[in-house]
Amino acid sequence: MMLRTHILEEDTGLRLLFALTLLLAGLLSNPISAQSWPTSEETQKIAEEGFIYGLPLVMDYAVMYEFTIDKDSGQYKAPFNTLSNSANVFTYKDTAVVTPNSDTPYSMLWMDLRTEPMVISVPAIDKKRYYSIQLVDGNTFNYGYIGSRATGNGAGNYMIAGPGWQGEKPPGINQVFVAGSDFSQAIFRTQLFNPEDIQNVRDIQAQYKAQPLSSFLGKPAPPAAEKIDFPKIDKQSMQSDFFTYLDFVLKLIPANPDDKEILEKLARIGVGPGKKVSITDLPEEQRKAIAQGMSQAQQKIARAVDSLGSKVNGWNIAAAFGDRAFYNGNWLLRAAAASAGIYGNDAEEATYPMTRSDGKGTPLDGSKHKYTLTFAKGELPPVNAFWSVTMYDGKTQLLIKNPINRYLINSPMLPDMKKNDDGSVTIYIQKDSPGADLKSNWLPAPDGPIYLAMRLYWPKTDPPSVLPPGDGTWKPPAIEVAD
Repeated sequence: MMLRTHILEEDTGLRLLFALTLLLAGLLSNPISAQSWPTSEETQKIAEEGFIYGLPLVMDYAVMYEFTIDKDSGQYKAPFNTLSNSANVFTYKDTAVVTPNSDTPYSMLWMDLRTEPMVISVPAIDKKRYYSIQLVDGNTFNYGYIGSRATGNGAGNYMIAGPGWQGEKPPGINQVFVAGSDFSQAIFRTQLFNPEDIQNVRDIQAQYKAQPLSSFLGKPAPPAAEKIDFPKIDKQSMQSDFFTYLDFVLKLIPANPDDKEILEKLARIGVGPGKKVSITDLPEEQRKAIAQGMSQAQQKIARAVDSLGSKVNGWNIAAAFGDRAFYNGNWLLRAAAASAGIYGNDAEEATYPMTRSDGKGTPLDGSKHKYTLTFAKGELPPVNAFWSVTMYDGKTQLLIKNPINRYLINSPMLPDMKKNDDGSVTIYIQKDSPGADLKSNWLPAPDGPIYLAMRLYWPKTDPPSVLPPGDGTWKPPAIEVAD
């Protein structure tokens, strides 16, 4: 999923960002001549590296602001430390994140861990039903999992603590997870078998529970944390004031040795903890260099997105999400992963083949062609849970409005799909219906560029397997032109 800021949005977005940044630079105060500044070349390089490093952090803050802080955002879920259940899956009306998952109804919990840990309690869930709780901190690191693969389907209580927490595991707690930031989220995914199954999912969601540790232990709550004045953020302000937001966010996230080098560089242009100047004091030449560095960073990230992982039959398959150790200081990979679909799972939890092209490398376009995706008999995606193929608008990476309100085809739908004579299964990817007899196999496409994402939940590790991503023994079939 990715925040709908579209900072990487084609040439138009790049020109807009560059123009807005230069405009902002022209409006800023005059420089302090006594200060020793980095050269314009150094400033440009720092801005480029800083943008790549900071993009996921600012994107995460923007989602947090829409979901948890701004009640008028249109995407608001619930205040901090309050679990919010969505009774339905995402549709084209959901626009806060791009490449949204429409497989599983979501429950969302954004935690403020400054005063004390939170405890997430889950009920016993039928072993046939997959569920997961992904724990993501402000760095967009996946620092832990609760659920079918990681902890099983039994009932349990799990404590989520902030980075400054120290102590022993409290009684009644199955496992402790320590976040890399005080503001952290838990993303609950509960498998939906079919539309008639929605009430069963709602019943499970009603049994999920989140409460402060003091409440769980029956003890008095500690004093409330200091109130924070969260700056408003939207698409335009994120483009024009990126480093202002990064400066704010960095004050919320404890530094790690991995961050030391880039944070020292950012401090030279007035960004982040330990800064010695204000970015508004930089001379005009340096402010222009910042804009140029940001533009170059966007282009570099866009290229990195296009080259993520390995190309297999036209699909990009990558291991692009994980914890701090997974990235090991590769901030470009983290930025590309967030841009391709922020809050993606570790490959062991879910693997995501994605494509914008057919098997010959030609861009997919629903206004020009009809397409098919055929799984040979016995060669369906090998998973322990389930798989899906989801359609997105190639321009926005959002779900598309269509006449049958279908945004994906997944494995629970197989019993109702038409099989070919040889036992294979074909998905028809086109903007118009393939006919009543093939409606069950129709994945409606936009009247323009297409972006497809395959989701393989809890992929099998024994052959055939999609793991390791890009080098697995199972390969997704190519999309073919079917005109």
